[in-house]
Amino acid sequence: MSYAIISVGGKQYRVREGERILVDRVALGDGETFTPAVLLVGGDGGPSIAPSDVTVTAKVVAQTKGPKIRIGKYKKRTGYKRHTGFRASLTQIEIESIGAGKKRAAAKAAPVEPKAANAEPTAPAEPKVDAEATPTAAAAGVPDGYPDMTIADIKKAVGTWDRAAIEAALAHETAHGNRKGAVAALEAALAEEEH
Repeated sequence: MSYAIISVGGKQYRVREGERILVDRVALGDGETFTPAVLLVGGDGGPSIAPSDVTVTAKVVAQTKGPKIRIGKYKKRTGYKRHTGFRASLTQIEIESIGAGKKRAAAKAAPVEPKAANAEPTAPAEPKVDAEATPTAAAAGVPDGYPDMTIADIKKAVGTWDRAAIEAALAHETAHGNRKGAVAALEAALAEEEH
């Protein structure tokens, strides 16, 4: 990549690697690095708009002030005179690198094995009750990992639980979280088991 267009503080700048530019004040200390939003990358192979795999790393060199601008107002024959001034707060940054970002998620993901075309889908496993981790939850019969489950996870897993586990989960939900979606899913599963 020979150049990139980045966005810092709502303004766009065309930058190259090793270049120093002045931007509006960035709330970082000297020597700290940050990654601004990349809007376009150009150079090798033509421009690429909003690439998700390219990152730009910038380092804060110094906090500075812009030139002083003097402003004077005057109206003749009235005695009206006003003087004021302005200095912009700026940050000098240096572009350290323009390149492909690290693909952490792809490296951590396990390889997915292709499923056979005629394979039957498997049902989720029966939830386990961990007596050592949470003694109150185990005594009540709450399924393993229930406090960390989202409402979507509860809706998926509730069909595999027995009546005692559903009642324990409902009691835990009303005592602790009282999430409407979870309570509704648990009550619906209890009503289904009664029929």
